[in-house]
Amino acid sequence: MHTDISGIRIPDSKLAREMTQFIRDTESDLLFHHSSRVYCWGVLTGQRSGLKFDTELLYAACMFHDIGLTPRYEASQLRFEVDGANAARDFLRGHGIGEHDIETVWNAVALHTTPGIPQFMRAEIALVQAGAGMDVAGRGYHQFTDAQREAVVAAFPREADFAHGIIDAFHQGMKHRPDTTFGTFNDDVLAFKDPGFERIDMCTIILASQWNHRAGCAHHAHSAPAVPDTGTDPDHTA
Repeated sequence: MHTDISGIRIPDSKLAREMTQFIRDTESDLLFHHSSRVYCWGVLTGQRSGLKFDTELLYAACMFHDIGLTPRYEASQLRFEVDGANAARDFLRGHGIGEHDIETVWNAVALHTTPGIPQFMRAEIALVQAGAGMDVAGRGYHQFTDAQREAVVAAFPREADFAHGIIDAFHQGMKHRPDTTFGTFNDDVLAFKDPGFERIDMCTIILASQWNHRAGCAHHAHSAPAVPDTGTDPDHTA
């Protein structure tokens, strides 16, 4: 396992080693290497921005951020991000990590596909989202030097067709729970892969709300799908 890459220190504590092995045993090489690169881009972004962050908490969030896409959650109806956040929470609790730190990791994993919010939260939360955006979509690509990009990819190889590979991984992890993509850009993946996928339209939901079935409002009603369950039950939060 690499411990120092272009000035990036990979945590090497007993907790980090056990976490790495757990993710390696659970995820495909594509997802494991992706998660490792997300950590590297996050660290480099944090260093460049002068942010103070806990490398082990950031590493934990990056390692678990996509575990919800794996086959062990093929029956889940939660958002895959929530499955990952819960898995991280359970793992860290089992290793005696404090609840405040667990909450940070939970939020970092749960919010990594929700742009516009993480950057205003704790650094670890912001950096997971930034790192994932860089690795998947190339967001901020030119803010990294050629040497940094080459060093990270040499340590954690990026497959020749990673773009289609990660789209396939997203699709496999979400196709059985399409309603959970509501409110994120994850529905783009299902629309791309499944010609029969129908996006949920918030305006239609508003117009079909029970409020519009009150006396004098019936003429506004339209048929629409029920608002999906996105896993916000308190039993499924940190």
